[in-house]
Amino acid sequence: MRTVPTDKSATTAPSARRRWLLLAVVSAGLLLITLDNSILYAALPTLTQELGASSSEGLWIINAYPVVMAGLLLGSGTLGDRVGHRRMFLIGLVVFGSASLAAAFSATPETLIAARALLAVGAAAMMPATLALIRITFEDERERNVAIAIWGTLAIVGSALGPIISGLLLQSFWWGSVFLINVPVVVAAIVATLVLAPPNVADPGRKWDLPSSLLALVALVGLVIAIKETAKPEPALLPIAAAGLAAVVGGWAFARRQRRLPDPLLDFSIFRNRAFLAGVLAAGFSLFAIAGIQLITTQRFQLVEGFTPLRAGLLVAAVALGALPTAMAGGATLHRVGLLPIIAGGLALSTVGSALILLTFDTSMGLLITGLLITGAGLGAAMSVASSAIMGNVPARRAGMASSVEEVSYEFGSLIAVALLGSLLTSVYTATIDLPAGAPDSARDSLDSALARAAAHPGLLDAASTAFDGAYSTVMVVVTAVIAVGAIMTGVLLRRHGPGSALSGPHH
Repeated sequence: MRTVPTDKSATTAPSARRRWLLLAVVSAGLLLITLDNSILYAALPTLTQELGASSSEGLWIINAYPVVMAGLLLGSGTLGDRVGHRRMFLIGLVVFGSASLAAAFSATPETLIAARALLAVGAAAMMPATLALIRITFEDERERNVAIAIWGTLAIVGSALGPIISGLLLQSFWWGSVFLINVPVVVAAIVATLVLAPPNVADPGRKWDLPSSLLALVALVGLVIAIKETAKPEPALLPIAAAGLAAVVGGWAFARRQRRLPDPLLDFSIFRNRAFLAGVLAAGFSLFAIAGIQLITTQRFQLVEGFTPLRAGLLVAAVALGALPTAMAGGATLHRVGLLPIIAGGLALSTVGSALILLTFDTSMGLLITGLLITGAGLGAAMSVASSAIMGNVPARRAGMASSVEEVSYEFGSLIAVALLGSLLTSVYTATIDLPAGAPDSARDSLDSALARAAAHPGLLDAASTAFDGAYSTVMVVVTAVIAVGAIMTGVLLRRHGPGSALSGPHH
């Protein structure tokens, strides 16, 4: 028989002051998680040079974090339902702080990749707990929508602050400082959680299945490796086949196991709710766009235009600047206008912004920034209510599972963007560069390699920059097309959801 918590705090709503203080505490944890998703985008050229990392190792230094986190999120969310989300949040903070120290003092690319994977373990413990605690604490629907909108806004802020903070730190400190900055925030968040968070409410009768979490991790890692290998200029069939087989078998075994478990990590029936599914898709498409645009734009303007990491970070922060007002407005107006215009309309608006970036990135800085702002405005609106669509369409006892699904969609969108778009950027550059006579063939490997040899080979810099801009254009075409597909899919799913059915909509 399942043990039902009897602690009075589990059935009595916390005071208004305590609810908003709790929101501040969990938002600080979320800020750390999203910062570390993007903090290396601007730091990557410096980091790879000083560690001697290859382009593939550089992508894995970024990707190790979202891929491990995505693989563990489903398990950590339901584990939080069992042991208590407050406890999971604290455990995650401790692991995250320890991994930040290890990452800061890594001496090799392999060590840093391992430290980034450990960072992901801490983030995976924390992230579902942040949203689950909000879902449990804020019982009033309108108040919860506002709280979740603030939560979502801070996710956007953290993603935007990553390149800026890394740029500021790299002006005065070594690359390890981009990880070391996490430690004081972790310490403050631990103290604040112990003082302010409500008592831990556990459900020890709830089962938790480690094999399911490991199967999800195998499937995701296999998928990412398959994508990365396929996008190489000369893909090797054996690694692609092996990774693809791991992804298919891992995914099949995971789904089969969930159907047999009395307490699955993922109950597939929740996807029958169209509003829930639209929220999941909106989260994934939005993070794909944000991560992709930030990654390739910071690289392009540092390597081609000579921007400093700080200046490149400030440029892509225009996405967050555009997102902030629409994110707050989305949560505040959801009960009046419904999901359809905010999610599908937001993604449609961001498609227009992405197209403007594509057309103007090499001609007009003013129009480029305008495109970044428009893209951010659309994505901010969609993301602000995606969380409400997800959390508002499941019962409170499924809060951990629902928050895990949302965060998997966020991380999946981000890691696919880095794996696919990062590899595509390099592949198109390698395939299209027209090397001048006498230039070494190694200049094809990356723009970094070409820049290192440009002084000794006239014409190499222009050839490399032209090829990289062509690669940038190709990637932006993909980003724009993906966002457009997201707008269409969410629009179809939400076509029957008016303002009165924004949450807890019909199941199909």
